Amino acid sequence: MTANHEYKTYMCLICGWMYNEETGAPEEGILPCTRWEDVPMNWTCPECGARKDDFEMVEF
Repeated sequence: MTANHEYKTYMCLICGWMYNEETGAPEEGILPCTRWEDVPMNWTCPECGARKDDFEMVEF
């Protein structure tokens, strides 16, 4: 069994702010390497206040 160390990026569908699992959002209290599913449900976008449900995974 191998661990999946690939980090993902999620974008706010309202304002376009990006959350990257690898870098986290330390200024918002979310440490680097925090997986999206581990971000608290009551967390909101720091730019527009959108809810976590308003984010979608994006691939580059």
